[in-house]
Amino acid sequence: MLAGLDIIGVGMVTAVGLDAPSACAAMRAKLDGFVETRFIGPRDGWLIGAPVPLPRNWVGERRLAHMAAGAIGEAFEHHPSAREDAALILCLPEEDRPGRLVRDAATLSATISEILEMRPRHRTRLVAHGRPSGHVALDLARRMLGAGEAAHVMIAGVDSYLGTLAIAHLLAARRLLTPDNPNGFIPGEAAAAILCAPEGTGTLALGGLGLAREAATIYNAEDQPLRGDGMTAAYRAALGETGIEMNGVGYRVSDLVGEQYWFKQAALASLRLLRGRHDFQDLWIPAESLGNIGAAVGPLMIGMAWTAARKRYAAGDPVLIEASSDSGACGAAILRARAG
Repeated sequence: MLAGLDIIGVGMVTAVGLDAPSACAAMRAKLDGFVETRFIGPRDGWLIGAPVPLPRNWVGERRLAHMAAGAIGEAFEHHPSAREDAALILCLPEEDRPGRLVRDAATLSATISEILEMRPRHRTRLVAHGRPSGHVALDLARRMLGAGEAAHVMIAGVDSYLGTLAIAHLLAARRLLTPDNPNGFIPGEAAAAILCAPEGTGTLALGGLGLAREAATIYNAEDQPLRGDGMTAAYRAALGETGIEMNGVGYRVSDLVGEQYWFKQAALASLRLLRGRHDFQDLWIPAESLGNIGAAVGPLMIGMAWTAARKRYAAGDPVLIEASSDSGACGAAILRARAG
């Protein structure tokens, strides 16, 4: 049996707040960071996006490094001593994603350490699966903690769709929300980090984790019908590890970005597993405030649940956190609040 882990600290850098308390408060209040960007959309109108309010001369990898460092530094504030022995897992966009701002992940990692004035004792692990990267990183983190490879593991995600090449590709593919395309998403950017420790030490505990793959992807050339098989399998694995049924979930946090495909996938997975009577399951969607933040969304959603558990406004217990990618990767995690 795999070892468990607890979340003991979080950090965020977003369009609605440059730290976790302000970002979570803004998202809870349904505020958003949507503004007109410098990018031209259809009909020569300004494209709507959700940029982080940072200096405009911070661009490319430099911008990503400062966002990630801000989130990591905040997460360490909860346990400063963990800076000395924490291993870092960096969640990044898919390597083949058009317009990816990360050119050299090793350079990005080194720049983050330089900004934080840290000398890592452990080799930085890179997870480049886009939105479900946080779930893959959770699996790696619990294995590392269980094997005694590190006393703490920092999972940090950083991503941005606000680049010229990314915007051009997404506009051509009709993936962005514009006046002439209601079936699209708002491009955003963010960084988020969660500090993980052995179980029994934190506010939020990992109960179960599921990783799977969907064959009928959003880009599937064979036009296979979407039945939600991948997300259903991820749900089922996470529920099985936790020892509960779907009707035992308190609420859900999802990476739904605004496109119909993702709503259909989540609805199919939920309907296929819900049995019998169950209480209302609230659904929290960070994209309503931040747009699509890519690989940052996994740690950010866990940070939302951790903050809600600490401040006692969670919509139930346990929480199911889900994410999936354009390539079909699906992840589901169930976390429980610890009494205290």
